[in-house]
Amino acid sequence: MSDAPASAVPTIVQKLAAELLGTFVLVFGVIGTALYAAGFAGGEGNLNVGFLGVAFALGLSVLVSAYAFGAISGGHFNPAVSVGLAVAGRFAWKELPGYVGAQLVGAIAAAAALLAILSGGPLFDALAFRSVSTGYDELSPGGFGLGSFLLVEVIATAVFVFVILGVTSARAAAGFAPLAIGLTLTALALVAIPVSNASFNPARSIATAIFGGGEALGQVWASILAPIAGAALAAFVYRTVFERPAQITGAANPEVAVPA
Repeated sequence: MSDAPASAVPTIVQKLAAELLGTFVLVFGVIGTALYAAGFAGGEGNLNVGFLGVAFALGLSVLVSAYAFGAISGGHFNPAVSVGLAVAGRFAWKELPGYVGAQLVGAIAAAAALLAILSGGPLFDALAFRSVSTGYDELSPGGFGLGSFLLVEVIATAVFVFVILGVTSARAAAGFAPLAIGLTLTALALVAIPVSNASFNPARSIATAIFGGGEALGQVWASILAPIAGAALAAFVYRTVFERPAQITGAANPEVAVPA
């Protein structure tokens, strides 16, 4: 890192642009797939991809975004991940507001683009974004309550951030972090979709809640609180138990892709 020319170090504008675009790709891919899955549910033919398709869309979107933008911004694409990395000493707290802002803009822009694509089409109705919003009770695909929602979101996000910290550490094999992270997210989504619609990402949940309205907006607090709590918990445990003192720098390494 110290031998790299100054021109190779991304500027803050480049980092924020990478976070915005990466989050756009992530939300566009997973929410677009989820909207079509909901729209074709119960229909004829083989057009409905179901939970498995949505889970793979989430993992693939993260994997692609990580390889495309991870070397520029670190590839967070998720406010909870940014908080977790800051708690772990892998990301500078002073950059957190800008990253979160860029992630929110990217997520909302992706949801707006999907709304424009679907509006007036045969799959669109007033409940389209409500069906893909994260939540509990009526918003839970399986009808699970708030307690189950909070547990699955805290645990899944904690596991996710724990994996991110592990595969991006100095001891991990180079080049495989995005693949490991994408596959982990796919597996976690398969567990969480029936319970919470699989948030793990406050930016994703805020974007769909804005267009879902009503109960989706009323429950979005849980989709913000639970992932951040899980990420912070995982980061604290990882830093306390596994991190070597020399690894705790307090700043992000732009060459490490750590998406979500």
